[in-house]
Amino acid sequence: MSEFILETRGLSKNFKGFAAVSDVSLKVRRGSIHALIGPNGAGKTTFFNLVTKFLPPSSGTIHFKGEDITHEAPAVSARRGFVRSFQISATFPHLSVLENVRIGLQRKLGTELHFWKSEKSLSKLNDEAMALLDEVGLGRFADTTTAEMSYGRKRALEIATTLALEPELMLLDEPTQGMGQEDISRVVDLIRKVSANRTILMVEHNLSVVADLCDRITVLTRGSVLAEGSYDEVSKNPQVLEAYVGSDDMSDAHH
Repeated sequence: MSEFILETRGLSKNFKGFAAVSDVSLKVRRGSIHALIGPNGAGKTTFFNLVTKFLPPSSGTIHFKGEDITHEAPAVSARRGFVRSFQISATFPHLSVLENVRIGLQRKLGTELHFWKSEKSLSKLNDEAMALLDEVGLGRFADTTTAEMSYGRKRALEIATTLALEPELMLLDEPTQGMGQEDISRVVDLIRKVSANRTILMVEHNLSVVADLCDRITVLTRGSVLAEGSYDEVSKNPQVLEAYVGSDDMSDAHH
């Protein structure tokens, strides 16, 4: 079994002659929390969309647990345990928090069409859903309508619905975006907790979050890998500091 759960080899994406992602080879170590950072326009989102199959690459390959999954449908990859956590849009705002997690569990079972399922199987799902909500600290909000929750708690719910799919590799896109400090620290604690026994690859612009949470960091700039290493190594790299100069993230880089 390879120590790398995810590997991209020479991954590139061109839009009308513009190289948004250029020859990115990345290895994500099993059991690590790996962050992708870089100034705005560095290609982080495009790379993430390539890895999670939202965009087909112009060239290069993606390997998950040693298998080439470059041209596999996202749903097939998800069944392998390779799951992207969606922004809030993945939750149903008018359903309760518990119902949202239960839908995630039904997806895993492939029974989303069996609305006539017996009460008994639903109550089993309720127990599982409650356990997941407890895991992300939302147990007491089980009956709350999702739309009424605070932003940070919605993100925690999103993580719970992702956990329902039992991912081995969890992909988080800007998990702390738009949050105040209290929500950020809550979500950071949550990510640390759910990272036990699984691997996380995250795009994150908040460098203090990255410093606090991540084992390994890859810095992208202009679509290419500029540097990789621990936060200490990367944050002292003069090229990295230079890449952040003139971008609004630089103030974070000095913390």
